[in-house]
Amino acid sequence: MTEKLTERPGTFPRTFLEFPFADDLDDLNADIAILGIPFGMPYHAAAMANDQSRAPDAIRQSSSHVEYTRTNYDWDLGGPLLDGRDIRVVDCGNVTADMSDHKAHYRRAEQAARKIIGANATLITLGGDHGVPIPVMRALEEHGSSITLVHVDAHLDWRHEVNGETEGYSSPIRRASEMPWFGKIVQIGMRGIGSARQGEVDDARAYGADIITAYEMHNIGIDAVLDRIPDGGPYYLTIDADGIDPTIMPAVVAQTPGGLNWVQTRKLVHGLVNKGRVLGMDLVEIAPQHDIGNITMVHAERLICNFIGAAVRAEYYG
Repeated sequence: MTEKLTERPGTFPRTFLEFPFADDLDDLNADIAILGIPFGMPYHAAAMANDQSRAPDAIRQSSSHVEYTRTNYDWDLGGPLLDGRDIRVVDCGNVTADMSDHKAHYRRAEQAARKIIGANATLITLGGDHGVPIPVMRALEEHGSSITLVHVDAHLDWRHEVNGETEGYSSPIRRASEMPWFGKIVQIGMRGIGSARQGEVDDARAYGADIITAYEMHNIGIDAVLDRIPDGGPYYLTIDADGIDPTIMPAVVAQTPGGLNWVQTRKLVHGLVNKGRVLGMDLVEIAPQHDIGNITMVHAERLICNFIGAAVRAEYYG
């Protein structure tokens, strides 16, 4: 009997846009699969379950116009979300956790991601803090070729460890740099102050990471940023919500002015999808209790819908 890797969202929350729930990852029939990974690896006891762990279900609950979103004309996309095509989108629920064994959660997350990627589905991960992409990026070994990592964030995320923990939210890009299936790393939106010290900046540059600060991004524009990303793919896109400006994504713990605005975010997503195959993306570090007027959730849903709609129109499926 195989271990149950995922479970339905909490008792009341629905699936994302009420797409079918699919928890049998051994017999997955999907073009696009959404997976919640609520818990990262904590740096201290109080962080074992935090507000960010509520984000996957909060995003699922946020839409009040599900039928419209799925079927009506979407001006962001130039037509309905799935463009009238037979595209199967499923929600695989949340990775199950054992709070007495935090590493078991990451093992389950990696196993779930490997099954989804192995089924040739595009994986959309909802976090959780920025540690949760680590098991997903490990699972991308299944793809077996040099992947360009595109990272949107206010912070560099190249710490080796914090309080002895090497797989927390300050470390995902360093961990990716150690995985031989990743090649070029492009980091967009760095600004303000985070956990990075001069040593981490030096390590990132020594690796060859193309660090595009928020201020350079605003000066040169998203088209120039896209030009610095190698053509042809494959890509993996990791988006920390604090990389987006807090005027449109205020529900983050580290609010820092100067991030990507909505037009820039949308253009980056569409531009990347059309440069080559994006194997998956994640959206992490949303802290729902900090939201203002549901504005973060509105933009989170729009971001995910733009990614799905762009992938459909880029002929990823069929």
